[in-house]
Amino acid sequence: MTSSPPLSGIDTHAHIFDPRAPMAPGRRYAPSYTATVEAWLGHMARAGVSHGVLVQPSFYGTDNHLLAEALAAYPQRLRGIAVLDPAVAERTLAEMDAQGFVGARLNLVGKDLEDYTSREWQRFFHRLAEIGWQVEIQRAFEDFAQLLPAISRAGCAVMIDHFGLPQGGIDAANPAHAATLDMLRQTPNAWVKLSAPYRSGQDAARASASLAHLRAACGGLGRFVWGSDWPHTQHETAASYAQQVARLEQLLPDPDDRRRVLVENPAALFRFT
Repeated sequence: MTSSPPLSGIDTHAHIFDPRAPMAPGRRYAPSYTATVEAWLGHMARAGVSHGVLVQPSFYGTDNHLLAEALAAYPQRLRGIAVLDPAVAERTLAEMDAQGFVGARLNLVGKDLEDYTSREWQRFFHRLAEIGWQVEIQRAFEDFAQLLPAISRAGCAVMIDHFGLPQGGIDAANPAHAATLDMLRQTPNAWVKLSAPYRSGQDAARASASLAHLRAACGGLGRFVWGSDWPHTQHETAASYAQQVARLEQLLPDPDDRRRVLVENPAALFRFT
């Protein structure tokens, strides 16, 4: 175990994996290479980013043991977002909370939306809220108008992955996009992760325009965090860690704004303070 460096930045979205580890049936993607926590920490060090959050890849399903091992190796520097069955045992939740997990992920891309107002889902979300966990969601931007009120009412923070995946960028003239922006105005416990603009076909100009819409809807920068999305699965040749750091600097040229998104906002939400 190594000591923790001073908090200079938090990368709130990265993945580690080993293709030899058992993977979930029905997965949409399986990697052919290894992504280690040490490799990721090396990229972070070169970029001046001190702490990070590992997100469970969907292809491992609810087997979060690789993340748990990384959190045990770097307990002061790392936190984790798990994939869980909504019926997860209370004892398991408590154990994972002690290990450094701080949220549960719902990767809803390519899936039929369920009734998240149901008794089963609401009980799950309330249990997460009781221990201070967040719910992280990956889904198309327009669907968050439906998802946010159903999940946020339980009291947990809701993290919107990857700008909300607005294909081609946010279009305020699109009624579905406008509905999600309006819902962001009404949902103070909804957060947005500025990560992976390449997953929604956004170049620098489109990402900047999307951020302007999101910033206006959220009333400033107080509900934004940043993530590298390393190792950029299925986009490895089009993206790099350094490029994603540079993109953030383009999005937020003001150093105070960047510090807010890189340090101040995520520090408490992900329990680094």
